[in-house]
Order: sequence, then structure tokens, then C-alpha cells
Amino acid sequence: MTSEKVAAGSGEDAAAPEEGYERGLGSRQVQMIAIGGAIGVGLFLGAGANIAKAGPSLIMMYALAGVIIFFIMRALGELLLYRPVSGSFAEYSREFLGPFFGYFTGWTYWLMWVVTGMAELTAAAIYVHYWFPGVPQWVTALVFLVVLFTANLISVKLFGEIEFWFSMVKVTALIGMIVIGLGVLTFGFSAAGDTASVSNLWEFHGFFPHGIGSSLMTLQGVMFAYLAVELVGVTAGESENPEKTLPKAINTLPWRIALFYVGALTVILCVVKWTEFAPGVSPFVKAFAVIGIPAGAGIVNFVVLTAALSSCNSGMYSTGRMLRVLADNKEAPRLFARLSSTKTPALGITVSTLFMGIGVVLNYVVPEKAFGYVTSVATAAGIWTWLMILISHVRYRRAVVAGRLPASRFPAPGGAVCSYIAIAFLLFVTGLIAYDPDSRVCLYVMGVWALALIVGWLVLRTRVPGSEASDERPGLLDKVG
Repeated sequence: MTSEKVAAGSGEDAAAPEEGYERGLGSRQVQMIAIGGAIGVGLFLGAGANIAKAGPSLIMMYALAGVIIFFIMRALGELLLYRPVSGSFAEYSREFLGPFFGYFTGWTYWLMWVVTGMAELTAAAIYVHYWFPGVPQWVTALVFLVVLFTANLISVKLFGEIEFWFSMVKVTALIGMIVIGLGVLTFGFSAAGDTASVSNLWEFHGFFPHGIGSSLMTLQGVMFAYLAVELVGVTAGESENPEKTLPKAINTLPWRIALFYVGALTVILCVVKWTEFAPGVSPFVKAFAVIGIPAGAGIVNFVVLTAALSSCNSGMYSTGRMLRVLADNKEAPRLFARLSSTKTPALGITVSTLFMGIGVVLNYVVPEKAFGYVTSVATAAGIWTWLMILISHVRYRRAVVAGRLPASRFPAPGGAVCSYIAIAFLLFVTGLIAYDPDSRVCLYVMGVWALALIVGWLVLRTRVPGSEASDERPGLLDKVG
């Protein structure tokens, strides 16, 4: 990063860079994208297996991880208000750590969403199979792929509107589940009324039924549930008023986590004792069945379907934008930098969608365990992204203190201290992934991915004269460090 680029990113112009995108995401859409990013299949389905491992202590794991996620998002928020750009964390990695880290982060975030899209698209087809077992799974998956792909090509407003309603379904379902559960606890109605009690949180072998170690091992699954919460940062270049909408979206994160994760799980585990939950079964489906709500399983199946489609929709959106950032920096084919007449990165979206479509085919010939591998890879890629946000924030704060860069209008509480705490936590979770033989494979995959990116970087340095990859001049990394 040259000094000219640093200067260009540090004035008032940096607050509203002209990237060619349409600023078509309004406040309500950004708010719902932020909410939707914190509610996904990891909660609706993954929590079942984690409850079986950790019992009621899973509530504490979600709360602990939620605090770290808030630290990450406030660090990202401070950077966003310093310089709101699409593809934010890749650009911040480039600015504060050097071109290689921007390149690596951009491609890794692209990988995260592509593999997540592969799993979610196939999962959505499986959910539809619940109602229409006679319809071939590949047909349903193809229909979803085409519909979401078309919506992303038309305009960012349509993407935002679709994501708004997907999020509304998830939020309404969770609030409904919490209200019903509280009603069962308070008034004792339904088939679960006789056994529902707050004491269910500790009466069956204690709050940590399998020990603290077993509870900590669920953190990798918990962190997967929080993936995509950083998506609000990608919307910065297309938000109507990022200076107002982004801080509001980030500041509401604590109550979203408290309500939709900690609150929902607490109510469910009070209504139904944790020993009745099992891996592979949604705890929400189980709770509805125990309470005796008619068509409860079908209702939850619809909610989980919207969660999967929401994730796939977000994946198409973010991958197209990230490929454009890479192309602008000559780290991907220049064709990806072009915008369509509707101001969307159409080619980047198309290529990413094709890769997601390949996943539909692959999931027919690989065992069910492939879904676990895919989510592990996505978690590892997500942890890398979060680490880059935090390290970039530490570098930025150091530059502000030294007077080299202007202060953001949205400073993170605790400054760099909270970022250091979050970095240590993410490294601890990475250690847990390495310790678990079932999830360890994702680190091997990421090792191969890193090797491929390093080779690609070396090729860029030699074949693309004048690119940031071949720029040997000292960057902000040297100035800030």
C-alpha cells in the first residue's frame, strides 16, 4: 500500500468512496441482514448435537462466543466508519497488513461462502423433500439456485428485500418459540407442562453433565453458528447511509445474541430436559413435538429452509463483491471487476454460483459426513476472516494513537484490548479444532488452500507488473508497525 493510497483512504472522501455500486440497501434491510447473519442453520440444526455433548452448559458457550463476536463486530464497525468500502475486511487487511493479506483474506472469504453455499443449497433441497418426497432432490436444488442467482443479478435492492423477508421468518419463529416456551413454564399448559421447569438446567447430572472439557469442545460448532454475522461489513459500499445504519446494526448485536441464541436455548432446555435431544435432530423440532403443537415439525422445517436459502442468497451476494475487490487489485481476472447495467458484479456472481452448483452434484456421491467437513472448512475460513479484522483493528488503533490516521466516529469500547482478547479466543478455538479428529481435516484442507494461494501470489508477482502483488515498496504495515 503506497503512501498515496493511505492518504486517499484517510480523509473525508474515504467515508463515501465511489465504487460504482448502487447504494440501494436501506436501514431496515441492513438491520435485517445483520439479524439474519446471526441466525442460521447452525442454530436451528447444529444445536441438537451440541446439546447432546454439553447439556445446559451450551447456553454458556453461546454467551461466551457471543461476547467475542461483539468484540469482533465493534472492531469491524470502527474500521467501517473510518473507511466504508465493499469487501471491507479484505481491504483493511490490504491496508494495515499488506497486499498479500488482502489477497489471502479476499479469496478465503470467497471460499467460505462457496463451500457454505454448497451445503446450504443441498440442505434446502432435503428440507423440501420432507413435503414432496416424490420430487427429485436435484430438481429442487436447481430451482433454488436459479431463483436466487436471478435475484442477485437483478439489483442489490431485490437481494436486500429477499434477505429482509428471510430474516423476518427466522425472527418471528424464534420469538414465537420463546413466547410459547415461557407460556408453558408459567402456566403449565400442553403435554410438556408437567415436566417443564427451570430446574431442568441443573437437575440431570448438573449444568456441565459431561465436564467442562466436553462443553469447550462445542465451541467450534458454536462459532460456525455465528458465521455470516460479519456480512454487514460487505454491505458498506451499498448502504444508503452507512454512517448511521452500520453502527445501529452492530450495536443491536448483543440483544440479538441474548434473545435469539441464549434466550431461545434457555427456554427450550427449561421446557424439555437436555437428555431428550440427540444429534441430527433440530432442538426446535423436538421442543415443538414435546409441547404438542400441531404441524410443529412442518413449521420448523419451513423455518430451517428459509435459513438455508438465506445463507445461500448471502453467499451469492458476498462472493460476487469479493471477487470484484480482488479483480480491482489485479488479484483475480479483470473481467470480475465489471459491473452490469444494474450495477451488480454479474460475472463474479455467475462464477461463484457455478461453483455452488457443483456442490449439489458432489453431495450426491459423498457420504453425509461431507456436510460436517464442509462446515468445518467454513468455520476455519471464518476464523481467518475474523482474525484479519481484529489484527487490522489493532494496527489501525496504533496508527490513530500515533497521529498517522484520523480517528473513527465509531470507536470500539476497550480499544485494542478487546481485540487482543478476541484474537486469543479464536486461537484457542483453532486449537480445539486441531484436537478434535472429526474436525481436524478442515485444517488440512486449509493448508492445501493456503499453499495454492501462496503459489498464486508468487505467479502474480512475476506475471502482473505494476500490481500490488509485485509492489516491493514499504506499505502501511511498515509504517504502523
